[in-house]
Amino acid sequence: MAGLKDKRGFIDKDRLDLSERQAMEHWMKRWGVTRDQLTSAHRKVGHMIKDIAAELGKKR
Repeated sequence: MAGLKDKRGFIDKDRLDLSERQAMEHWMKRWGVTRDQLTSAHRKVGHMIKDIAAELGKKR
């Protein structure tokens, strides 16, 4: 997410890393999903935000 930072710098806006707490919280809030739903979609389709959004039926 542009502007979303962690200790190492900017969080990748195209990929979701499940170990990045801020990124997880951002996408959970934006899409209105639970951590379990987000994790399940991530495991099913991979780490690309666009693929996760499509799996959840959400807009990127």
